[in-house]
Amino acid sequence: MDLQLKNKVAIVGGASMGIGFGIAQRLAAEGAQLVIFARRMEKLQAAADELKNKYSVQVIPVAADIRNQDESGRIVATAIEHFGRLDVLVNNDGAPPLGAIDGFDDNTWQKAIEQNLFSVIRMVRSALPHLRQSGGGSILNISAISAIQPIAGFGLSVATWSGLMGYAKTLSLEIAKDGINVNTICPGYIDTDRLQKVFNSGGEDPLKVRAKLEAEIPLGRIGSPEDIANLVALLVSPAGSYITGCTIPVDGGLLRGLR
Repeated sequence: MDLQLKNKVAIVGGASMGIGFGIAQRLAAEGAQLVIFARRMEKLQAAADELKNKYSVQVIPVAADIRNQDESGRIVATAIEHFGRLDVLVNNDGAPPLGAIDGFDDNTWQKAIEQNLFSVIRMVRSALPHLRQSGGGSILNISAISAIQPIAGFGLSVATWSGLMGYAKTLSLEIAKDGINVNTICPGYIDTDRLQKVFNSGGEDPLKVRAKLEAEIPLGRIGSPEDIANLVALLVSPAGSYITGCTIPVDGGLLRGLR
């Protein structure tokens, strides 16, 4: 199925590895031109080179820490400088530390808020004029199922991503008239370095922890970055343009609730 993303311009965060790289790869496979960003240029450049060589698209890497106030404007300006337009913004930047809520000081909380909420607010603020100028587009946020069903030890993520979900829903109502859809994907357990850290953190055999978790997932497996990327590609394409304001879990059926 041709998703009609050829030559669309997309910004993808956290794209040096994991879910972010999976999303960038899926969009590149559809012919999109990319600006990708992450904190470490070495890994980011390697990701950009791989995508360019494999899919023959333009990929501009930008080393940036979007917890810093001025970085969002620089990332968007890079896209406009190189491509002259912007069609898709994918907000994705990993997650804050794990741990008990009462173990975090104000500084740690502030960093989590900057990473998961303020960074998105700033990226959207910088991107919106250009999405409008393009005649519409898509904003896609990556969160986690812990924002829907809280998990002990994930308090920083739960609190900040819950705020993101409310922000995204409100934003979707305000900019629908501009032809811009806004959605949030909440991945379940996805095979990334962060999940491996979770497996390694409890003192049990990581393979046994993994097997136990897979047994709880109705589809019987840990998800892959490609599982997330496939849905992203649909939602930011014309085929998904009537879907907006949604928070969508991608978790193999792990969540049991009706909403």
